[in-house]
Amino acid sequence: MSAMKNSVFSQKIYSFLLAAYRRYLQTPERSLHEAYDAALKIQEIENKHFNGNKIDTDSAMYSSSVMDYFESDLKKLLKIARMRLTEFRASRWFLNEDNQKAAQKAGIEHPSPSLVLEKLNFIDQVISKYTTISDQITSKALVVKPPDIPVNSVISDDKSLLVNTPTLPPKIQTQDWQKKPKPKGKVDTTGVLPRSILSTITRLQVELDPNSEQEVVQNFRQSQRRTIISIRFLLLLIIVPLLTHQIAKAFVVGPIIERSRGTEQMQIFLNSEMEEEALEELQRFEEKVKFENLIRNAPPLLPEQMEIELKKRAIELSEESRNESSNAIKNVFADILSVAAFIWLLVVSKSSIAVIKDFFDHIVYGLSDSAKAFIIILFTDIFVGFHSPHGWEVLLEGVSRHWGLPAHRDFIFLFIATFPVILDTIFKYWIFRYLNRISPSAVATYRNMNE
Repeated sequence: MSAMKNSVFSQKIYSFLLAAYRRYLQTPERSLHEAYDAALKIQEIENKHFNGNKIDTDSAMYSSSVMDYFESDLKKLLKIARMRLTEFRASRWFLNEDNQKAAQKAGIEHPSPSLVLEKLNFIDQVISKYTTISDQITSKALVVKPPDIPVNSVISDDKSLLVNTPTLPPKIQTQDWQKKPKPKGKVDTTGVLPRSILSTITRLQVELDPNSEQEVVQNFRQSQRRTIISIRFLLLLIIVPLLTHQIAKAFVVGPIIERSRGTEQMQIFLNSEMEEEALEELQRFEEKVKFENLIRNAPPLLPEQMEIELKKRAIELSEESRNESSNAIKNVFADILSVAAFIWLLVVSKSSIAVIKDFFDHIVYGLSDSAKAFIIILFTDIFVGFHSPHGWEVLLEGVSRHWGLPAHRDFIFLFIATFPVILDTIFKYWIFRYLNRISPSAVATYRNMNE
């Protein structure tokens, strides 16, 4: 009976490994098919909603909500197409002649090389419309050059792809809008005349332009979209780490710490400060009991009664200190996970970071000179001003208590003596190097307000 069970189990393992190996051999064709399907969906959106033209996020044909919907679909489909092309290239590199012979023995057929080249050309034609100059540099290894495919070689047995395959035009060349240079920032703009005169002339030209109304509407929609994306991303930067901290502390780190605390005798005090606080509290409790007994004119407490009361209070203090110690350990691991979530959010949201940087540039450079000077003075006085050491001391003590670390006074004083000085130097360098060139009047206002 056991021999029969072992044979059935071995047959299941063999069938599972065989299915996995067949799927591995079909990887190039499957990835190419998924990339081709994503390109067909992009072309369908172009033909159905944009009259066969490129999906332009700045188009005035639809509202901002509709364009956000199309833009999200476009990003998802482009990501699928590029990832599957990368998978196609990698799998074709790993599949050698032995794998191809094994695929033929396993009964896996493959489309003709001409069909593969036609699919690659179509995919490249569709996604090249949405490839910027920076993307072209990183995506040269993805598509353009198809792999060398022998006549009697491999990809898969999907005969449905041979039906209704469109006749594809040659690859579209890079458009002129892709070659436009990056616009200069306000830091790089210098000229002979003051910017106020140039901005007045530009405003008059815009007001006299007959197409200025459409440009104003388009600029407003772009600004509105930029503001929505920036606020949403800022909320994500705040909410995601906080939720990660609370969820990890309650459902991941907390149960592990509590389980280890239940199996092993956990240390009551993490540092000497917590022990001193507990001893002081116990001493105050003893004095309080004696004081209340004297006020009530009651007979003096016996040493045994006093010892019982102190023992109860000591047990309560030990339990509170143990909970505080375990909470500090939970905070350490939960904070690590929160920082990891924050970094992951920054890594996967590079486009949102660029949008939010542009958003803050418009806000900061749109302020008046007095407002800029007010904000600079406010931040410098808070972080590097005369009263800032008290704030840094409270902040560092709170952080040390949050992580269960002793508040080392020498370290705190050394930090206060060095870090605000470094910040003050950075502020002064930024004012001298950049703000003095961008807005000299704001620097003059800042100096007058600071005197």
